[in-house]
Amino acid sequence: MKSDTIKKGIERAPHRSLLRAIGLREDDFQKPFIAVANSYTDIVPGHVHLKEISEEVKRGIRESGGIPFEFNTIGVDDGIVMGHDGMKFSLASRELIADCVETMVEAHCFDALVCITNCDKIVPGMLMATLRIDIPTIFVSGGPMMAGKYDGKRIDLKTLFEALGQYSAGKISEEELYKIECVACPGAGSCAGLFTANSMNCIMEALGIVLPGNGTIPAIDPERKKFAYHSGKQIMEVLKSNLKAREIITRKSIENAFILDLAMGGSTNTVLHLLAIANEADIKFDLKVINELSEKVPHLIHLSPTGNYYMEDLYRAGGVSAILNEIKKLNILNADEKTVSLNTLGERIIEGEIKDKDVIRPIENAYSRKGGLKILFGNLAPEGAVVKSGAVTEEMMVHKGPARVFDSEDEAIEAIKSLKIKKGDIVVIRYEGPKGGPGMREMLMPTSSIAGIGLDKDVALITDGRFSGATRGASIGHISPEAADGGPIALVEEGDLINIDIPNAKLELLVSDEELNERRNRWRPKLTEVKSKWLKRYRKLVSSASEGAVLK
Repeated sequence: MKSDTIKKGIERAPHRSLLRAIGLREDDFQKPFIAVANSYTDIVPGHVHLKEISEEVKRGIRESGGIPFEFNTIGVDDGIVMGHDGMKFSLASRELIADCVETMVEAHCFDALVCITNCDKIVPGMLMATLRIDIPTIFVSGGPMMAGKYDGKRIDLKTLFEALGQYSAGKISEEELYKIECVACPGAGSCAGLFTANSMNCIMEALGIVLPGNGTIPAIDPERKKFAYHSGKQIMEVLKSNLKAREIITRKSIENAFILDLAMGGSTNTVLHLLAIANEADIKFDLKVINELSEKVPHLIHLSPTGNYYMEDLYRAGGVSAILNEIKKLNILNADEKTVSLNTLGERIIEGEIKDKDVIRPIENAYSRKGGLKILFGNLAPEGAVVKSGAVTEEMMVHKGPARVFDSEDEAIEAIKSLKIKKGDIVVIRYEGPKGGPGMREMLMPTSSIAGIGLDKDVALITDGRFSGATRGASIGHISPEAADGGPIALVEEGDLINIDIPNAKLELLVSDEELNERRNRWRPKLTEVKSKWLKRYRKLVSSASEGAVLK
């Protein structure tokens, strides 16, 4: 056992003495040491209940002959840091989480690892660490939040952000906004729609690093604690089989993750994170593969923010296994990939059944015969840009309009709230990329404000930053190279015509090469000053979004 490094032999007497100080008994030194990385924090609703989840995981480990050792990581709540400088720390926190988990596990020579996670950057951060460490590992999420209820309808956080836009446009009163605020997020769990956290938690089922149900069992459902307990027991079986993380997360399992994401129409952030995960596994993943898969994978569900269903409905309808088993009929799923269930993905999902064909549509009745994500290329995005195509209205799939240019999210929000954006405009927000931000802020406030004032079918938004998974509409992010690196988005001027053609994967600035070259010669970067030493280091080391915004 790897843990023998710190507990066996005469020379380890001081180490054992320290371990006795924390309560270990004589026979415990013969047992495997299991790290439990818990991302519990009081300020994140998706994580506030993870102490209880951890206790169930540790109970399962103990009952199966292991010794659990819990430690914690940080966690940034994207909803709370949305729309201000706090968001600059969100994506950057992914790298800190990966470093911290790697540090704790490697320093203490643990035999296996359980990662308890739920939201946004925490899931990919822990996955990145897992691939560096490469020991038997299993993940456990805290589960999704239930939808809120208002005026006889179910709502979520996206509803509230769009209500802010409605309030700015004079469509609702401050009193009504307050009532929505009080019920949009009713309790523990990752926000109720198919946003980034829930997209990633579902994707982990396709990767094979979790047990079935990880992405969809609600946080408050008693089954969630049972799931945690069984995961604690299962890590001991994974350890006995010596099945390591890199045997599970492979090029083919990452393809499976994208296949599921395309079928769900999940968050655009998943592209950023899966690229980063592939990087840690030493896998070079070409963005064009996503478009190739999108041509084959039908779009089967419409959860919030694009539809009126929520994660609780997906759970009731059969969950991820039902989606994957339906996709398996097309013979495009890599069904032979290994999983922590100690069987193949194909074997694991064989009993997956669609229990509600309105929530999960069969292939023959798909929302679209193509997937819900698209990578766009063109002279405005030579290295690519990403759009949640399944959340774009038919009217905006092809759109040409004048650029309204802003050098920060804050400038754009002010213009939108002041009703200065008109039908047909294409809002360009730049210098918000990984380096430019720095930190590549999520932009739910401008997109939800556009939707709230009723322009989501008339206005597009493009950026070198990124979007919340709660975003809907023609919102195109991750434009690479970013403005801070002198990408073409830095050369756009007010009134330039931009052509968006999502079906044909094109994003083009309708300006001649000669004019662009002239602008490039005049261009100077506009980087905001940052006080944070961490963000200064991040800006210096971070790579392009087209490479997953990983640190060099």
